[in-house]
Amino acid sequence: MTGVAGESDTMIREVTAAAYRVPTPTREGDGTLTWDGTTMVVARVDCGDTVGVGWTYADPACVGLIQGVLAEAVRGGDVLDTPARWHAMQRRVRNLGRVGLVSCAMSAVDIAAWDAAARLRGMPLARLLGRVHDSVAVYGSGGFTTFDDAQLTAQIEHWVGDKGIPRIKIKIAEGWGSAVHRDLARVARVRQLAGSGTELFVDANGGYTVGQAVRVGRRLAEWDVTWFEEPVSSDDLAGLRQVRAAVDADVTAGEYGYDLPYFARMIGADAVDCVQVDAVRCGGYTEWFRIAAVAAAHNLDVSAHTAPNVSVHAAVGTPNFRHVEWFADHERVEPMLFDGGLDPVGGRAAPDLSAPGHGMTLKEADAERHRVA
Repeated sequence: MTGVAGESDTMIREVTAAAYRVPTPTREGDGTLTWDGTTMVVARVDCGDTVGVGWTYADPACVGLIQGVLAEAVRGGDVLDTPARWHAMQRRVRNLGRVGLVSCAMSAVDIAAWDAAARLRGMPLARLLGRVHDSVAVYGSGGFTTFDDAQLTAQIEHWVGDKGIPRIKIKIAEGWGSAVHRDLARVARVRQLAGSGTELFVDANGGYTVGQAVRVGRRLAEWDVTWFEEPVSSDDLAGLRQVRAAVDADVTAGEYGYDLPYFARMIGADAVDCVQVDAVRCGGYTEWFRIAAVAAAHNLDVSAHTAPNVSVHAAVGTPNFRHVEWFADHERVEPMLFDGGLDPVGGRAAPDLSAPGHGMTLKEADAERHRVA
């Protein structure tokens, strides 16, 4: 489709959603949680001949939120005025509370609306949002604490050997005491496997106290770890700031940010060296760019947390952007449920400028057998 649609063709007629759960190949875990499946909630914004698609990784309860209060907020509005539709949702959820599942649901609808707007214009989403970069760096992410040596080795070989990605991240903080020695031994093992030319990141998922994080962080310097994610809870801004002052690696957090004020507090507290933004949690693309602007005003980069195939389109339009997390679970699930996924070979990813919207199409038959709501 080319050209700009007529006004009647740009009206949002309906918003629908469905949830899909894909089991993990084996039980996975980090410093504070284990899981055996990944749930994706897919939203559709229907403008008649054009349908935009967005998603979030969250509980199936988001389906009701999307088809209820959020659909009521945007139905009948012009999808080309996408920011106006976002603000309509923001007003509508005032008494529900923005943080948490409501924000996840908003994210899916906002991404779907932007996708529909780009498709109506017959242009790739990255062009509609506006590009600063032709491509962006990615890092391979996984290294779950539940992995044995063979599983860990296979994943590192996939990222570094098969894909040629020069940045990888593993989970640590399985527990304090003897388990920390296992964490550090795994870091040493990954450094050996990945080689000295690969950047090495770790993610504690808030599993340490401040003192523990400082002691571990100082040891991590032995293996040239440059990224220490959530060494303590992301709610402990003073603790993050203390760890940041004591270790060599960049201290990062932000994946649990559901609205702009959360990020303003974190940035204002000097708690992080780089701000992690999750497009499918924070409120979608509309909120992403507001967060990135606050970070830029404080001379901080932003990094995309997971959901790689939708994150890249916002990432190339963000001047102060560092890299996209190519998360193992989402690398598996997104191609299972969608056609049109991107390939991070060589450690970089770029939008497909030949496809309208974000270029992703739900594989209805394949997805249906995973549907849970």
